Amino acid sequence: METQEAQHFDVLIVGAGLSGIGAGYHLQTRCPGRSYAILEGRERSGGTWDLFRYPGVRSDSDMYTLGYAFRPWRQAKSIADGPSILNYLRETAQRHGIDKKIRFNERVVRAAWSTPDGCWHVDVEQGPERRALRLRCNFLFLCSGYYRYDAGYTPQFAGIGDYTGRVVHPQHWPDDLDCAGKRVVVIGSGATAMTLVPALAETAAHVTLLQRSPTYVVARPAEDPIAHRLRRLLPARLAYGLTRWKNVLLGMFFFRLARRRPDRVKRMILGGVRQALGPDYDVATHFTPRYNPWDQRVCLVPDGDLFAAIRAGRASMVTDQVDTFTPRGIRLQSGRELEADVVVTATGLELQVLGGIALEVDGRRVEPASTFNYKGMMFSDVPNLASSFGYTNASWTLKSDLTCAYVCRLLNHMARHGWTQCTPRNTDPALAPEPWLDFSSGYVQRAVGKFPKQGPRTPWRVHQNYARDLLSLKFGRVDDGVMEFSRPG
Repeated sequence: METQEAQHFDVLIVGAGLSGIGAGYHLQTRCPGRSYAILEGRERSGGTWDLFRYPGVRSDSDMYTLGYAFRPWRQAKSIADGPSILNYLRETAQRHGIDKKIRFNERVVRAAWSTPDGCWHVDVEQGPERRALRLRCNFLFLCSGYYRYDAGYTPQFAGIGDYTGRVVHPQHWPDDLDCAGKRVVVIGSGATAMTLVPALAETAAHVTLLQRSPTYVVARPAEDPIAHRLRRLLPARLAYGLTRWKNVLLGMFFFRLARRRPDRVKRMILGGVRQALGPDYDVATHFTPRYNPWDQRVCLVPDGDLFAAIRAGRASMVTDQVDTFTPRGIRLQSGRELEADVVVTATGLELQVLGGIALEVDGRRVEPASTFNYKGMMFSDVPNLASSFGYTNASWTLKSDLTCAYVCRLLNHMARHGWTQCTPRNTDPALAPEPWLDFSSGYVQRAVGKFPKQGPRTPWRVHQNYARDLLSLKFGRVDDGVMEFSRPG
């Protein structure tokens, strides 16, 4: 009998969030003969949807595409709140027995591939005591997301030590914080800030959204009337599939239009804001970015809740920069001072490459930035490893589902032909490296240099296009001349 330290699995999945639970389903459905476990560094499943507890936390895309292809989203709201999404994830894991495969409080810190052994040696820190544990697996599947769970990004604000109020980051919202009747300033301009402001405004004395520069904001109904109609007329799975494809195609159309006709899309978005806030509102200052639509992610506000809070006078927008914190609030570069009892720094995420895991291949340390990304999921010269990474212009799960299904295709192809190792190889020394993510958002630009690169052509190109990826990953050749298969030893 093997010792615990030498326990071996065919596949180890890292992360028990949206991607990891989906990976477990695909593996046990498409590769039923393979053993697997899910290693989760925290004490609970759910990933992002368990970590984020701030007021109003919700999806920033519709649940017909953020939900799994294999399990229909049945609730009325298309733009769902965080607790509902977390419940959906945990019910999915429980219904399919995936929860029994999750090993909690086991954080992967290092993984070393050995060609002679034909496996990964995975070093794990177990429990709060960080007991050392080593596992082995033939294939390592990273589903731990792309940002650090232990710390969000907060700029070094001058004078913050002088402020006598409370400063919190949404990523670590304290249970004892009650903003009722208080003056709140939310610093930020992304989806988190847009979510927080209307939620806090329900009870706060007033909420000010302080942004350095504007973001494109689009209102959308929280419930999808077409989805409701289809559910009444058709079986649930068919109705879900049709709604999913409707939203995929609409999203692709809108993104493509934004790339080809940015001025037209800009006018459409700003026209919607003017209609929501009235002709006298200063849309040019507070809702007109310097960049084109989809150069950064467009913010979605369900039922126009942000606009409603502004119209009601419970919330306001200020577009300026922080000069310094003062004992009573924040002084801006314009000289204006915002008094605040609570300041929320919704200033972004700290991106983390490959879950922060140190990788080695046959004794050589892998520097992610020196690798090329293969089909949006694997890395040049790194054997038997894949990473789930979603779309920047659509729901995360769309790409995650495709990645999981492709990994299963790859494993089954290897089993049929007796291969034990698969390694993407770049044999073109002239392949020009480009940033993996073509996104101008601050949180991306701060860290993109540490991430793997993409190339100018397939399979080294990361396509932000679900239909194209569907054809490639579901029907394209696995043995494509770039993936090298072998049976070392």
